[in-house]
Amino acid sequence: MSRKIFPKALLAMSISLLAATQAFADATLDRIKARGTLSVGVILSGAPFGYIDPTSQTQKGYNLDIAKALADDLGVKLETVTVTPPNRVQFLQQGKVDILIANMQYTEDRAKVLDWVPTPYDRSGGAAVGRKDSGLKDWADLKGKPVCVSQGSNFTQPLIEQYGAEVKGLPSQPESLLALQGGNCVAAVHVGATVGLLLEDRPEEWKDYTILFPTELLPSDSVIWVRKGEKETAEALDKTIRQLHASGKLLEFAKANRLRNTEYLEQERQTLSASK
Repeated sequence: MSRKIFPKALLAMSISLLAATQAFADATLDRIKARGTLSVGVILSGAPFGYIDPTSQTQKGYNLDIAKALADDLGVKLETVTVTPPNRVQFLQQGKVDILIANMQYTEDRAKVLDWVPTPYDRSGGAAVGRKDSGLKDWADLKGKPVCVSQGSNFTQPLIEQYGAEVKGLPSQPESLLALQGGNCVAAVHVGATVGLLLEDRPEEWKDYTILFPTELLPSDSVIWVRKGEKETAEALDKTIRQLHASGKLLEFAKANRLRNTEYLEQERQTLSASK
């Protein structure tokens, strides 16, 4: 008798575990719709992605526009939570936010602990900011020299392994750039779109600095991150991102926020609009 009962019990247990897994996967979408808000972790380190408008004191930027569009498509209100490179993953894993749109490019290491929305909303690489009189002409010139980045930056590994730089991780981009101005590093490496606008918008403060090299470091897909196992949430958001690409709205958001390189967005709009 026990030999016949055990397989049935095992099957029932397997079904229960599968149901529990599916319930967990659906939990975020259910929770968002039940409370009527989408909580998004964002970084407000500067234009074009996220910043505080000095006139209106409101949050603005490309990432904020995407977050609002996602909330609108879900039929809920947007709630933003400011995160930093050192705490953004923990905020998501601990349930303090539903998703991250926080300047996090896809990497295999990040994919081991989080899931992500398959369609990227941007493709970004790192630019090295340094003094005009530094004499640095190429990434290889950083060998053995102190270079500042934000903690958790995906630029850390190639700077160390490919170019032999001595990387200093600071809690945020503003602190990294302050360290550069203070002479604590010869260059600060951050997303090119952000530092490019910084130099453009604050010419007097940054008159002695420039983007040192013509090429960007490690161009990678910028994606929206969700908790591990929440595939259905990722799929639901992916449909919206693909629609925003196809309709040209992401390209509109990018241009309105002065995103410097829109080549990827233009290609995606053409590809996805043609496949509709």
